[in-house]
Amino acid sequence: MGWAVNSSRVEAHLYRSFLRGKSQLGGDYGFKPLWSPDFLFDFQSALVEWALRKGRAAIFADCGLGKTPMQLVWAENVVRKTNKPVLILSPLAVAPQTMREAKKFGIECCRSRDGDFPDEARVVVSNYERISSFNSADFAGCVCDESSILKNFKGVRRADITEFMRRMKYRLLCTATAAPNDYIELGTSSECLGELGYQDMLGRFFKNDQNSSHPNRMRWGGGEGKWRFRGHSEPDFWRWVCSWARAIRKPSDMGFDDGPFNLPELVTEQHDVAAKILREGWLIEMPSITLHEQREERRRTLNERCERAAELAQDNGRPVVMWCHLNDEGDLLENLVTDSVQVSGKDSDERKEDVFCDFAAGKIRALITKPTIAGFGLNWQHCSHQTFFPSHSFEQWYQAIRRSWRFGQKKTVKVDVIVSEGETRVLSNLKRKEKAASELFDHLIELMNHSKKINTITKYKKKEKLPEWL
Repeated sequence: MGWAVNSSRVEAHLYRSFLRGKSQLGGDYGFKPLWSPDFLFDFQSALVEWALRKGRAAIFADCGLGKTPMQLVWAENVVRKTNKPVLILSPLAVAPQTMREAKKFGIECCRSRDGDFPDEARVVVSNYERISSFNSADFAGCVCDESSILKNFKGVRRADITEFMRRMKYRLLCTATAAPNDYIELGTSSECLGELGYQDMLGRFFKNDQNSSHPNRMRWGGGEGKWRFRGHSEPDFWRWVCSWARAIRKPSDMGFDDGPFNLPELVTEQHDVAAKILREGWLIEMPSITLHEQREERRRTLNERCERAAELAQDNGRPVVMWCHLNDEGDLLENLVTDSVQVSGKDSDERKEDVFCDFAAGKIRALITKPTIAGFGLNWQHCSHQTFFPSHSFEQWYQAIRRSWRFGQKKTVKVDVIVSEGETRVLSNLKRKEKAASELFDHLIELMNHSKKINTITKYKKKEKLPEWL
């Protein structure tokens, strides 16, 4: 009998441990700001105050609107409230940039690559790739800088980040492109904050033609196996998003004066190059339709495209970023542009950071790299010229050009897009996604502002009076 009782207690203990591992802290756990520095703009102060009161929140602010000072002030407030440090996770090479910003604004901040940091540390900065070196119990809160990168991580890495933050009371996500062309991607942010899980969000607000939640069918739009809003669920979806996120492209989106936050002109010029070698069996060049044909086209026109990009980069003598996607493209560009430095996937993290910092400091004129390596978070306002080989990814396009075309840029930004004759479908698809993303963000801000008005609480002072017959 005693054995059965002890066994039941062990099972109950294991079950409670299992539930704790799966549970999320719920509700609002925020507090009134303890410190609101005067170096923040009014709209930044409003966003930080809202995020602190929420406790767990997301700020979707466009490039150059000051997400770094906002997240540093948020972290400093959490430290002052809890007397425990806050961890900031950032993409590669953004950590040194965050350290410079912290020093500029007088916020104590240290860097950790291996999970070790001083006992008196307040704000600790590291890369997403180093998260396994840290213990979440050592921190009062966590900030994910450029959090849209979460959806680009493989399932295991994203699950590790979500698990790391699961039991934290204070969490903040900051990014410019929360969902560049897909509402459903907001589920990644929601799950990380402890709101609805990705699958729960799909089940509540969306439906699938085949009534399936298989990952291969998680695509937005019409057509077989695609996801769309359930009937009348769209307003509720945006009310829900508005409960944990704020989106802003410029201060006037929140009713503030735009002041110095005005973007310079962006000039995009398309350069068509002809393939010297035609596709086998063809007399004239035709648009590539399938992905296989497009990859073959990219390989076949590699020399022509790189030569044209190198010619454009050599013309002006100004700083230039040359974006590529293939290792062969990067190697050839490095040979063609004499004063260039390439950063590729085979480089160590330390070398990548060193090169990016040297480029930002003006020590390197021409930088060759990929959007997947340097497309998030870096500030390169000193550079106003880019060359770009397009792909189907709008987010890569958006993030890449935003390294230069951002608030704080004083010059007109020139982006030279080099395409072959057969890549017209790639470029048209990219333009379609760009238009859809712009409309999405317009709609998102409109609905969020409307939801904020709906959620305004009216305090009634008079008590209700019941009829005498009741």
